[in-house]
Formats: sequence, structure tokens, C-alpha cells
Amino acid sequence: MKILLADHHPVFRRGLKCMLKGDKKFNFKGKVEDGRFLIQEIQKHQPDVLILEIDLPNSNGVGTLRQLRNNFPDLKVLVVSCHPEEIYAISSIKAGADGFIAKTRSVKEITAALLTVCNNETFLSENIKKRESTDARKSEILKFKTLSTREIEVLNLLSRGKRNKEIAQDLAINEKTVSTYKTRLLKKLNVDNIAELIHQSRLLQITS
Repeated sequence: MKILLADHHPVFRRGLKCMLKGDKKFNFKGKVEDGRFLIQEIQKHQPDVLILEIDLPNSNGVGTLRQLRNNFPDLKVLVVSCHPEEIYAISSIKAGADGFIAKTRSVKEITAALLTVCNNETFLSENIKKRESTDARKSEILKFKTLSTREIEVLNLLSRGKRNKEIAQDLAINEKTVSTYKTRLLKKLNVDNIAELIHQSRLLQITS
């Protein structure tokens, strides 16, 4: 299995490569530290699986996932992140990822995730599956599952404290469109103001 690792944290890259190098099923073909070179490295190495950090510099998160799905339909993409799994996992899968796993997971889980996506199956951690199994959790998460990929992108950026102008620049849309998305988010998540919207989003992540 040819693997390309796209991550800008040297310790994580070296650690993952070291942990998996003893397994003959995995063959690391290269690394990418900057989103500007992601496409050319995929074309160069032709990997079976791309391990993609969701916050790769000069990469547009789930927007990059959509681009990869369009350009490389046969490429398996396993998203890794140090952020809470719940919201990012859902948005990543919706945008075209084959799996999502937190960087804090064990070598055994990461290995299982790689094998799962290569077997044409979607990987989500048992942690997420268990939390979604409770009625209360289902009710809470269902609200977020009604959001479109773009609405989730806007919500994530709002939660990071970004203003309309910054969000518009990051997503390559105009500020009026950002305002429209914010209005939709208020309605869909049943809150009265942006502060409540951000609080609810962060609360869900904290309790994940």
C-alpha cells in the first residue's frame, strides 16, 4: 500500500513513519508539508492512500477534500487532526474523505483506519460510534448533520474567531455570502445570536 503523508508537524510525520515502517503492508512514498504542493506530489507518487492533516498550511480544509475527490476519484483519503473528532469527522466524510482519525489515537487504530479505507470502507473511531449511539447524543449531532459542507466550513471558522472578511477570503466567497450562511446557521441550530452559535459549536467539541 503506497502512502503519501501530508502533514506539517515533523514529530508526527517521523513518529508515524517509524511506527508503521515495520509493517510490510505500508510503503511511504513521500511527504507534503504545504498545501501548495499537494497536487503535484500526488501526481508524482501516485499513492493508494493520502494521510491528510485537515489544517495543512495553504490548504482549504474540506474544500481541499472536494478538490481531491474530483481530481483523484480512486485515491483513498484518511484525514488526521488534533482537533475534536465529532464535527471535523462528519464534515470531512461529507466532503469526500474515506476516513477520519484523531492524531491522539493508537498505532493499532491508525493501522486499522488505513486498512479500512483501502478496503473501500469508511473509517470512524469507535469513540464517535459509541457517542452517536445514545439518544441524547444523536439529537445533538443530528442538528449539525443537517448543515451543508460550506455551512460547516463557515461555522468552524467562526469558532476560531474569524470575522466575515477573513472567512470570505479563506473560502473565496464574498462577505454578503458569509452573512447569508451565518443567518442559515442561526436558524438551523436554533440560536439567537452569533455568540450563542459559537458557544454551542465549541460546547459540542469540548464534550466530544
